[in-house]
Amino acid sequence: MQETDTVLPFQLEESDIKGRLGVVSNSVTEILRNKNYPAVICKIVAEACVLTSLIGQSMDLRWKLSLQIRGKGPLKLIATDYFNFGSNDDNFRIRCHSSFDKKYTPSFNQEFKELIGEGYFAIIIDEGAGKEPYQGITPLRGDSLTECAENFFHQSEQLPTRFSIKIHEENIDSDKQIVKAGGIMLQYLAKGSEALKTEDQMDNEDLSSADFLSGNASENWKRVNLFLDTLGSDEFFDPKISDEALIYRLFNEEKPTVFEKRRIQFGCTCSPDKVRQTMSIYSSSDIKKMTNEAGKVTAECQFCEAFYSFDPEDLGMDSN
Repeated sequence: MQETDTVLPFQLEESDIKGRLGVVSNSVTEILRNKNYPAVICKIVAEACVLTSLIGQSMDLRWKLSLQIRGKGPLKLIATDYFNFGSNDDNFRIRCHSSFDKKYTPSFNQEFKELIGEGYFAIIIDEGAGKEPYQGITPLRGDSLTECAENFFHQSEQLPTRFSIKIHEENIDSDKQIVKAGGIMLQYLAKGSEALKTEDQMDNEDLSSADFLSGNASENWKRVNLFLDTLGSDEFFDPKISDEALIYRLFNEEKPTVFEKRRIQFGCTCSPDKVRQTMSIYSSSDIKKMTNEAGKVTAECQFCEAFYSFDPEDLGMDSN
């Protein structure tokens, strides 16, 4: 496993397609370290982290991008945050949380549709104070989280988008596990309106990526996707093959240009001050109800499992 998590931007000059190759194994391993999720939930969380990193680095993001996947099945929520908050170090952080029915015991090969049920896939882009957040929402459609993400870009953005996500788990011993997680994202660069079909030409709800394109653009897209289909997990995670070399291996005929890598690491935004701020909305009577037998008010971060304990008077409890 590489020492740091990164996303490598690249562009395929011959076919007007941009891409990202990301590896977030260390971040995912840290996110899952103390979660005690069922194996199938761990895999979906890892998949969500890869998708979030690739999507976040596909745009000029300088604050925060969030993915929210909500369902009516046993798996209720997958929520990720990918954030920089305007920092000049260009080092992004990622975190993820899942909520599911603890009484439900999914099998390792449980179908995604059975786990999630009906619901929606949302992307929220927050560009900071004073700017209106962007929120795009589409229904959950697909046999995997990856297909739901592709469908989001097809429906909400009408932008041909493809993901190839690779997840591999390794048990070091009975108490420790690492997760290899990464993938590639492709998007067509719409340089000319002649490459995209009109709305009148697209009257079918079940559109594939190529259905948005016409002429040579459609052929280019199909060809590049065929190259991507040849990529296996063993090759993707081969430590002897650099990310740059892998891009040239896959897409050599497309005249690839690679750019500077961006670093990613696990991180969280929780703090004692933020917990106090959250608690400030509660009345004194509410705080009293939250106080345990030891006379403390406790809280735990769902993202990083940080545990906080306060004396009620530290939370501004008044005499009313």
